[in-house]
Amino acid sequence: MLKPVLWIHGEALGPTNPALRAHPAAPAVFVFDRELIETQRLSLKRLGFLYECLLDLPVTLRHGDVVEQVLSFARRHGADGVVTSAAVDPRFAVLREQIAAQLPLQVLEPEPFVALPEPLDLRRFSRYWRRAEPVLWGRGSAAAPPAPARRWDR
Repeated sequence: MLKPVLWIHGEALGPTNPALRAHPAAPAVFVFDRELIETQRLSLKRLGFLYECLLDLPVTLRHGDVVEQVLSFARRHGADGVVTSAAVDPRFAVLREQIAAQLPLQVLEPEPFVALPEPLDLRRFSRYWRRAEPVLWGRGSAAAPPAPARRWDR
């Protein structure tokens, strides 16, 4: 791709986003996904957190249907493709396929925050963090997660 636009999504909101690193001068867009906000009932606190993260990035903010908004943004900039980063959310795969049906799409793998053995339980951040924190701070192994603290243990 000679003139891509970048699709920044909620799983890579930071300056280390591989799409932003690979194409620092390309126009980038983040779409507040109306369907996701309504079906998942995202709180104002969560939306505020996303917004504050996005303030540090060189992105254009839009809201609505993600596929329509990303393709509209690409047409507006005369792009010949879309570059984004990989995500674990199954909804991302659906959106990715819909965009790829209209324009070439390149998905870049992000550098892992911390290397943990599989399988990971990504349903709750606290479970993930119990395994990641000791590895990240060099205080232990991810293979044997510490026992969760109980209220009466404190």
